Amino acid sequence: MEIKDKIAVVTGASSGIGLAVSQHLARLGVSKLGMVDISDDVNNKAKSINDEIGKDIACPFTGDTTDGKFRTSVYDALCNESGIVNICIPCAGITRDALAVRYNKESKKAEIYPENDFRKVVDVNLIAPSYWAMEMLARHAELRAHQGLKKWLPEEHVQGTIIFIGSVSSQGNKGQISYASTKAGLEGAAATLSKEAIFHGVRCGVIHPGFTDTPMVRALGDEYIKEHILQYTQLGRLIRPEEIAEAICFMIANSAVSGNLWADAGWHPAAS
Repeated sequence: MEIKDKIAVVTGASSGIGLAVSQHLARLGVSKLGMVDISDDVNNKAKSINDEIGKDIACPFTGDTTDGKFRTSVYDALCNESGIVNICIPCAGITRDALAVRYNKESKKAEIYPENDFRKVVDVNLIAPSYWAMEMLARHAELRAHQGLKKWLPEEHVQGTIIFIGSVSSQGNKGQISYASTKAGLEGAAATLSKEAIFHGVRCGVIHPGFTDTPMVRALGDEYIKEHILQYTQLGRLIRPEEIAEAICFMIANSAVSGNLWADAGWHPAAS
């Protein structure tokens, strides 16, 4: 699918992969870019992109991606002003890392990972991205119905693309019971949506980044990164966010690339 002149929405757009892919989409010529984030800093980042491009294509939206009314309002604003959204990249995510079960020597009790933390990570990392994707798909389904169109045909060209942000942690990672579960869950969501969405001309895939130089990874601390990440990464460094952004745009532009794309920089952790 051609990226130029398309309309895109990116969540988690004020930092990390979300910001990098927003910048890359703008440089590739999207006509409108909805930048969504819970942080007010998304306003500054949108302005920076508009200043670089020389026109107002980036529109900031501040809110909670798990809020269904907020999600609908973002799509309404973009569709009413510019037309149907063609690209959805839900990047917003959180971690609440801890061992699934930890034995407390002082209390002599085993502590189980907090259920509230698990539910929060699932809400943000799995349910919200799935619904941002389905919201776009629903609007394509409605548009086609209003136009009297039924099953999509290849000669119509791809109408839209959804790219979920998975992770190498989807294969399992110590201390990430909730995060790993959500990233693995996105594979199931994408696999199901890809079978349903193509009826309306929309593709769906997942990119699985390795450890990327984002605030989330930097929060692990330099010592952890050095001992547990870099020594097991073939490149010997963290992945740059713009490298993941380029891979995402490759997935959008090349319709032959379906399913899962691994961008892990050769990270192969030692067995625990």
